[in-house]
Amino acid sequence: MAVLSCVFGVFALGLVACGEEEESSSGGGTAEGTSLTIYSSLPLQGTSKEQSEAVINGEKLALKQINSKVGKYSIKYESLDDSTAQNPGTADEAQTADNARQAVQDKSTIFYLGEFNSGGTKVSLPILNKAGIPQISPSNTAVGLTTDEPGADPGEPDKYYPSQKRTYARVVPKDTIQGAALATVMQEDGCKTLHIFNDKTTYGAGLARNVEGSAKEAGIEVTGNDGTDKNAPNYRSLAQGIDADCFVGSGVTGENYIQAFKDVAAAQPDIKLYGPDGVAEEAFTNPKKGGIPASIAPRTKITVATLSAEEFKKAGNTEAEKFFTDFEAEYSVSTPDPYAIYGYETMKLALDTLKAVGDKANDRKAVVDQLINKTKGRNSVLGTYDIDENGDTTLTDYGLYTIKDGLPTFQKVIKAKGG
Repeated sequence: MAVLSCVFGVFALGLVACGEEEESSSGGGTAEGTSLTIYSSLPLQGTSKEQSEAVINGEKLALKQINSKVGKYSIKYESLDDSTAQNPGTADEAQTADNARQAVQDKSTIFYLGEFNSGGTKVSLPILNKAGIPQISPSNTAVGLTTDEPGADPGEPDKYYPSQKRTYARVVPKDTIQGAALATVMQEDGCKTLHIFNDKTTYGAGLARNVEGSAKEAGIEVTGNDGTDKNAPNYRSLAQGIDADCFVGSGVTGENYIQAFKDVAAAQPDIKLYGPDGVAEEAFTNPKKGGIPASIAPRTKITVATLSAEEFKKAGNTEAEKFFTDFEAEYSVSTPDPYAIYGYETMKLALDTLKAVGDKANDRKAVVDQLINKTKGRNSVLGTYDIDENGDTTLTDYGLYTIKDGLPTFQKVIKAKGG
């Protein structure tokens, strides 16, 4: 309970007030020795387990390709679970805080890769930032982690950076882009009215605001934006109250969004269903694994910021082609989870950042400066991008996925209008 009280204090004050002695005593400066540690923190239980394992496999592949060595430094990889048996499928706040403090207290830490969930990063980022530890997320999209643009909460993003310096980057576009992508697809599909459910998490609530704004700009009337309770047995009453021809479930699988989609589909038999990257996983799409029924699949479209192997090949992205070939050779998986490539790029960006600073790869300040200020024109498996001064990628393309044989299946690239 003491840990939970501590975490809640973070949100109330916008500061990191507990564990301060440990954080400040280990923070900043240089990592000790020639063995450096990169931590990964992801939910390894519940509905997110398979997707997180795909991220980890991507990270491990990138590390294996350099034989766990950058210059004179050997790289140790530590995978941490930010979920718990009591809170599976998403980042548990207390556990996430523990993970971040473990990284801070380890004098060899040079990078922290995570969290998967934006709500988890709200907890870990202030702790890591105060210690000067660079952090990269493979999947966070919440706007407020980096900017105060529409979708952010009051006090964001400054409350996550007690050092007043940026130490966080992400390789996936923020939700201003995803909101515009969803609105673009709905406009193309002829949606006139829209109802939104959001899971009330940092990710879900923030994305819902972005979807609402983008939909209105696209001329789509928003008839409602309802927050949902993860622990509710069903959402039938909410679903029956919908008066719209299209629906967006702005949430993650682990927040009971299989049930949300089932109830909306049953109550509104003609409504078109749309989901974001938070449900772009087999745990949501495959009925054999507890996902939505096959009868709902033809009505459901999903957006996620990764493209198919074929699309990367069309674009002449040799880095991506090599990734898919190497990933299949390593793991015997020809069609990896969409987030495997983001796990790979997260680790690759970290390793290339260390390589770029050479003998100063153990100097956290030098590493942060290289990551945030000097990642420009990067040729990667995701395409060519910069990391801007806020820590955001300049990539903007989203992929549209449908469901085929229980799997998210790429359809086309979305060039978001207004994104």
